[in-house]
Amino acid sequence: MGAQQRVYKQRIRSAQGMKKIFKAKEMVAASRIAKAHARVEATTPYADALTRAIGSVATHSSEVSHPFLDTDRKQTGRAGILLITADRGMTGPYSHNVIREAEQLANTLRDEGKEPVMYVVGRKGDSYYRFRNREPQRSWTPYKENELPSLGREIAAAVTEDLVTEDPTVHLDELYVVSTRFESRFVQNARSVRMVPMGLGDVRGENAPTYPLYEFVPDAESVIGELLPRYIESRIINILLQAMASEHASTQRAMKTATDNAETQINKFTRLANSARQAEITQEITEIVGGADALSGSGRTER
Repeated sequence: MGAQQRVYKQRIRSAQGMKKIFKAKEMVAASRIAKAHARVEATTPYADALTRAIGSVATHSSEVSHPFLDTDRKQTGRAGILLITADRGMTGPYSHNVIREAEQLANTLRDEGKEPVMYVVGRKGDSYYRFRNREPQRSWTPYKENELPSLGREIAAAVTEDLVTEDPTVHLDELYVVSTRFESRFVQNARSVRMVPMGLGDVRGENAPTYPLYEFVPDAESVIGELLPRYIESRIINILLQAMASEHASTQRAMKTATDNAETQINKFTRLANSARQAEITQEITEIVGGADALSGSGRTER
């Protein structure tokens, strides 16, 4: 019985240690969500303003053209997929959800006769594809949360270069981004969006918003040429920040569940240890009473 109690007590200590770790990570993630969400809110207006400016140019300059606006552009059939995953573990289903979304998108593109090309951010996505001998075209890992804006600019420069290059082995006809949209602390949705080409139907269609009329200097073509690369950069930075806020929220929920499970294990093994101790005491009492009865029956008494 004593050996059994030692096993239970060891498991209790182990569960208590894990509980402290999970609780600490839960509190850290909770403290970072608000700050991460504030950074998302700070970058969203700029990205939206660029979108409105592009819409204004496209709406009031019907002859404007740019490769990123050409929905019929097709040279190589290669479609880039920028996948945003976590750079660390203990994030719950966060990385799994976006990887699954990326795989579904890749299968859809293959069915359309296109070749998906992976660009991966984060260790989880990078290791997923390398383990399956499907090495990404480019990967960015590890990365730090406070360096996301500079990382976003680096990624935007890399994918833009591949979108405009004439090299058929590198050129991309399309660019999709698969990431997690932060809705709230409790709701985050994995999604895929096409960033390039940017459909003019979105800004010229019947349901498009009304854009103000601007005078473009030196001309609309030059303005759109400046705005579109900035649009890609601002959107990627905003997406990275949304993904980080979603990662913190997912980590908080995962660590809360892990803390509760550890507490359940502690209670379970505590009950088992108490039962083993009670059984041991009962056995000792039974042995003492049995020994006393044996001495009494033999007519002997101990001195």
